Amino acid sequence: MSKGLSTLLEADESEPFELINPGGRSELVLLCDHASNRVPARLNNLGLSDEQLAGHIAWDPGAALLAKALAGRLDAPLLLSNYSRLVIDCNRSPSAAASIPAISDATVIPGNAALSAEDAQLRRSSLFDPYHDAIRRFLDARDARATRLLSIHSFTPSLAGVERPWSVGVCYRLDASWAAQWLAALRASLTEPVGDNQPYEIEPHVDYSLPVHGEARRLPAIMLEFRQDKLQDQNAVQRWSELLAQCWSRMR
Repeated sequence: MSKGLSTLLEADESEPFELINPGGRSELVLLCDHASNRVPARLNNLGLSDEQLAGHIAWDPGAALLAKALAGRLDAPLLLSNYSRLVIDCNRSPSAAASIPAISDATVIPGNAALSAEDAQLRRSSLFDPYHDAIRRFLDARDARATRLLSIHSFTPSLAGVERPWSVGVCYRLDASWAAQWLAALRASLTEPVGDNQPYEIEPHVDYSLPVHGEARRLPAIMLEFRQDKLQDQNAVQRWSELLAQCWSRMR
């Protein structure tokens, strides 16, 4: 499929990433790795139905809306990936099997079966590399400005039959002190459970964005995970963005 192609994208398709509010004055830089369920036209929806692509296997529903609302409230820059994690996952190393999954949450991805090395490289050069190059350039340009990376994700309320009770989780590895501030602020504001490294923790052999762009630069870097049924409408998104802005204000 990729023979003779220099990019996976047609001329009229969306760019691989979006940069919002690049001049934002906040020390927070927001990332959203799984912002979109878009699939390049050449890949024919990866052989999946629209219903399957609307589900959590293809993206993090609600995460982009929340990230954009928070960027607006905090005057923070935000970088978002513009294509589905099923095409190539922008929070996984390209060398990892999960980078282009053949199966996700028991769903077979036909368009990812028996993918050639050439086709995998085309996905990387067309979508993964431009997103991460943009993050790298943006952080380089901030020079000595105080910077903290905050990655916004969402998670399905149950996975493999296991219920996940947390409304929000604070996920971290090296930045336990900053994570503790978020945990304390969120728990003071909420009556529902707040996850401490739940439903995931940052793992350098699994995660890519925060270890590479945050920890490797010695920048404070954590991930906030929101349960998807808590982000089902614009009112909910706005409530969360207001609460997060208040939490951040109390930390400063």
